Amino acid sequence: MCRSKKSTDVIRPRSSNSKGPSFSPSSQKPKTSKSSSSLSQPSSSTSITKNSVLSSGYFDNNSSYYNSFSTQASKNLSSIRDSLPENPHIYDFSDICSATNNFRSNRFSSSSASSSWLCNLQGKQVVIFQRKMRRPIELADLVHKLSVICRSHHSSLIKLLGVSLSGNYVYLVYEYVHGVNLRDCLRNPKNPSFSVLSSWISRMQIAADIASGLDYIHHCSGLETSFTHNHIKITSIIVAEGSLMAKICHFGTAELCGEVTKDEESSKTLGRSKSKVMKIEGTRGYMAPELQFTGLVTQKCDVYAFGVVILELLSGKEALKFLVDEESGGYQRVSVIDTAREAAAGGSAGVRTWIDRRLKDSFPVDVAEKMVLVALECVEEDPKKRPDMDKVAGQVSKLYLDSKNWADNIGLPTDISVSIAPRQILGIDVTSPSHCPFLFGSTQHAIVNVVINLFEEFSEFQLAGIRRSLINA
Repeated sequence: MCRSKKSTDVIRPRSSNSKGPSFSPSSQKPKTSKSSSSLSQPSSSTSITKNSVLSSGYFDNNSSYYNSFSTQASKNLSSIRDSLPENPHIYDFSDICSATNNFRSNRFSSSSASSSWLCNLQGKQVVIFQRKMRRPIELADLVHKLSVICRSHHSSLIKLLGVSLSGNYVYLVYEYVHGVNLRDCLRNPKNPSFSVLSSWISRMQIAADIASGLDYIHHCSGLETSFTHNHIKITSIIVAEGSLMAKICHFGTAELCGEVTKDEESSKTLGRSKSKVMKIEGTRGYMAPELQFTGLVTQKCDVYAFGVVILELLSGKEALKFLVDEESGGYQRVSVIDTAREAAAGGSAGVRTWIDRRLKDSFPVDVAEKMVLVALECVEEDPKKRPDMDKVAGQVSKLYLDSKNWADNIGLPTDISVSIAPRQILGIDVTSPSHCPFLFGSTQHAIVNVVINLFEEFSEFQLAGIRRSLINA
């Protein structure tokens, strides 16, 4: 390592005639040796620890001060090294088998495309995903991609620790994050009226985390070529326990499993007629139209899937579902994109009624309307009309800050309803003067929301009596 004269003087020891240690420059020339000019060839007469970067030729062997200084420096460097990211691992397949009990352990999750196991590997709690190789990949190329992906770090990404290969399968080892996926946070089958994300700020925080993480994948991960996630969906977002921060799963899966085509010539000629040679995989509701037609995975496909996730986050509704049509006896397709477009066409009033009712109207309507428009821009059918993630991340970040300012100005907990939106209780519009004249006056807004919140605690028998009283008032 090259040193300037000034830096060399700082660490140059005084002569043995000095009474005490000093870091001032000495007039005497230090002893020169081969080891003092090269860190890779230390002197044989001096023992150097593995982590030490200070050559023994710089220190007087009779000085205990410099020995202790070197020891302290080694400890500091060792602690710094421990805090830095580890090198990526290519695990032996025997280690994967041992950690998963030969794949007989209970599966952490399972789908048509992958299976996963929660286990301990080399003293760490990890999640191992088994995926099939879509295209063959050279070992040297795999090592290069793995080293770059594992060096990429972002607070909204779950870190990839390493991989293992066996036959046509790739085993991806990710760190384990305590939490649940975003779908379970929004829609609990056992308690549909409850959501962990009960405030507007918490949902905007999730949106900002996802946008920032996906923008990092597309533009800042350090890969020489463009990187695509290809697995953005509501179940691929983990909400960390405690902090409620969102983290994106499966970072690097598409690149390491050969899901992304890098050949530009093949990408230009690949069309509907040639898509039979490629198995198109994806989740219904999150696949961009061009992906279903050509099978080509691009960053615009990620933008489309991100828009769908944001619409789910705002409305609490599923991306795509089929309802039974009682008249025809068939099934009716209901998409969150279609309902969002109808709501946006209705302006602020349409957006207010479309946003998740469990937020109790406690949100800034103007910010919510802008968020819906951003998400709808991401799900444009024409990929050329969709914005890049860097632009989207900037817009979402600004709207998050606007939401924070709104919450600070309100000065109340964000899970308490302070809205004056029309509400119906037992079929009665309690915000209408003709129905409930006694509720209107100088304290109209506060009384309306207090009544709404109180009614949620009453039994059906009590509500029936209240309804009769309201009608006769």
